[in-house]
Order: sequence, then structure tokens, then C-alpha cells
Amino acid sequence: MKSIQSIQVELSVVLGKTSMPIHQLLRMGRGAVIELETQEDDQVQILANNTPIAMADVVIQGDKIGIQITEKLKIDGMAE
Repeated sequence: MKSIQSIQVELSVVLGKTSMPIHQLLRMGRGAVIELETQEDDQVQILANNTPIAMADVVIQGDKIGIQITEKLKIDGMAE
């Protein structure tokens, strides 16, 4: 039987959100910049299988981008 600790989850990081009319989205081409409702030093949200689990700061190390967890979020039905 497979251990629960070996189950894979998909992690996503939400850098920001915005909304725009569909006609504006359809006109965008390569190189278009979409402005987000986020500031440079705002925290990002970490999702596990589309469920928010933590907040983090973006860190840059050389040519790599990563995240540093700053807060674990309370998840309904999960033990700490």
C-alpha cells in the first residue's frame, strides 16, 4: 500500500490577479505585458492542488526564482 507521504501534489504560486475584457485579451500578442494588481514586494500565495496552503516572498538566487514560505495557512480538516 502506498504511503500518504509519497502522494504527489501539484504546487502553484499565484503572483497576482487582474481582470480585463475578452476583446483586449484576444488582441494581445507575443511580448504583451499584463499588469497585475500586485506590488513588487507583495507576498505570493502557494496553492496545493488549487487549495491555498501558504504565503511566501519571492526570492531570486542567481538566475533562479524561488519562494520563501512566510506563513502556513490553516486548512480545513487538516492537522497542523
